[in-house]
Amino acid sequence: MLRVLLLACVLLLGACASQAPLPASNPSLPLPMQLHIERHLAGQQQDWLLVIQREGPGIRWSMMDPLGIPQARQQLIDGHWQADGLLPPNPEARELFAALLFALTPAGELSRNYPDAQQQGGQRSLPARWDIRYTQPLSFELNLPQGPHYRVTPLGEPTS
Repeated sequence: MLRVLLLACVLLLGACASQAPLPASNPSLPLPMQLHIERHLAGQQQDWLLVIQREGPGIRWSMMDPLGIPQARQQLIDGHWQADGLLPPNPEARELFAALLFALTPAGELSRNYPDAQQQGGQRSLPARWDIRYTQPLSFELNLPQGPHYRVTPLGEPTS
């Protein structure tokens, strides 16, 4: 019985440790923002639409497929994610939202919000977590070490 309890504690601590890093404070983003997200993994592509907007003390992230069906909704309030609505938990979306927050943080606020971040030219990374390659300020590729890979563009702009 003690072994089972110890194993449960180790698994719980591992899950907590794997949560995506968040900024020390909310960066100044030009909100509301609408983005087109292309997800690439194992030769498959998915398209999503993401709306990021301020709501009260937090930032609301609403992601839907091209038909408008909600895929994930979260609010970032006081440095913590909170479910928004009745959608089931979506850890991949939460990781994506945290990575996008990192990618969208203005360069002048990066070192204060993410002390381990590295930035050089059109690239930015949080070692062993995210790698961003910019083509424009709001157009970039986001790579996670084990995948998936994302292409992000402002909504309404061509993706090719």
